[in-house]
Amino acid sequence: MTTQAINTGAVATEADGFKRDMGFWGNLALGFTYLSPVVAVYTTLAIGLGIAGPPAFWVVMLAAVGQLLVALVFGEVVSQYPIAGGIYPWNRRLWGPKWGWFSGWVYTFAICATIASVAYGAGPFLGLVIGVDTSAPLPVVGLAIGIILFATLVNFGGTKLLSQVAFWGFVAEIIATLVIGIWLLVGGRKHDLSVLFMDLRPAELMQSQTFVAALAAAAITGIFLFYGFEACGDVAEEVKNPGVVVPRAMRMTIYVGGMAAAFISLGLILAVPDYQAVMNGTATDPVGEIFVSVFGPNGFKVLMAIVLISFISCVISLQAAASRLLYSMGRDKQLPGSALLTKFNHKRHVPPFAMLAAAVFPIVVVLISLLSPDALLAVISFCSFGIYFAFSMVTVASLRARLKGWKPAGPFKLGAWGLPVTVLALIWQIFGMYIVIRPAEADNWVQSWLVALSAAAVLGFGLIYMFVAKPYSKTTAPAGDAV
Repeated sequence: MTTQAINTGAVATEADGFKRDMGFWGNLALGFTYLSPVVAVYTTLAIGLGIAGPPAFWVVMLAAVGQLLVALVFGEVVSQYPIAGGIYPWNRRLWGPKWGWFSGWVYTFAICATIASVAYGAGPFLGLVIGVDTSAPLPVVGLAIGIILFATLVNFGGTKLLSQVAFWGFVAEIIATLVIGIWLLVGGRKHDLSVLFMDLRPAELMQSQTFVAALAAAAITGIFLFYGFEACGDVAEEVKNPGVVVPRAMRMTIYVGGMAAAFISLGLILAVPDYQAVMNGTATDPVGEIFVSVFGPNGFKVLMAIVLISFISCVISLQAAASRLLYSMGRDKQLPGSALLTKFNHKRHVPPFAMLAAAVFPIVVVLISLLSPDALLAVISFCSFGIYFAFSMVTVASLRARLKGWKPAGPFKLGAWGLPVTVLALIWQIFGMYIVIRPAEADNWVQSWLVALSAAAVLGFGLIYMFVAKPYSKTTAPAGDAV
């Protein structure tokens, strides 16, 4: 990327490295498959149901609205600064080098841990499809590593291949959402819509926690669900007309992802045979049990194959976003090994060593599970908090810059709505971080405070490294020039 391109907030040309092979649909598909409503609903809906029962549906929708506000803020920023890497360069330009570096540090850990968690979660699905017993940890680890390596091969194919794979993953997930949702509503429904407005918790839960508090706690489902739209901006230098296309793709990721999540969540909630069993813990896998009862054993296997496609598409999109972040920070000499991270394959128009790093780090996290399942849990526990924290750094930087006189100069602008939208987005993010980091019920205080301890380790070590090594000072790239 040329110095002139960076200084003006413009974008790189194909001669600089990346090739603009991604249009609106490819950009939307990348964000959508990262968000992956099928994966998120399958893995998290039971949590919300177990806490608040059927009304958990409404907090899923609340999360969609909250994240839409964040996407609008991001849209204004990326429209002016369509630079590869997303959060790191945005924060650098909006506030300064330290703010930019620290946000990149946090997001690097969070997204690499997320790749590991999604790949690890996909292992049992792949085992079911290909007939591998995953009751022991070693096969799950092997399958997870295989998924990460497959995603790396796809990403090495270049932007055009990434766009095509993301698009067909997007199509498959939309079709799956429609088929699953309709089938559940027509053939599996046990209740009418009135249950969405009823407090059906057991009496002991009603006495120990108010309904409003239960709904707030159930928001954890939606908090896990609606991120991924930022990936649209991570590949901004590979998108045609990014100042217009990327903000639009971000918004559409939330619109389409929100509708898909709402549809499949509604079908599953209304198909639950016994809400009390879910909330008292008797039904340990309510979503899986519903799928088996509604679709039958053979249909369940087909369904798991579709869920597996969604998992793999999610890993591919996550890794694409992570590699662009690492490349962007490497280009500015912000990380150890920057000389390798910034190398570019001009035949494929991809940063190969940044992609390898986005594979090696998650593989190391997955391998940790063989040594200590608790250590793996600690790393993965940081995922959602770290992503929300990094997101909030953009919102804070945007709010600060706006109050100091920043006038967004990209094609997409919120105008007079900019300040209230930014404030509301920040309120939502603070709420989300509180819900994720607050202590959970556990056997000991370490498990109870695991997310907070993981966050303290990553944030604390990052701050120490930043002030001792001063990586933010090793580049002359522009910073803090928004105002």
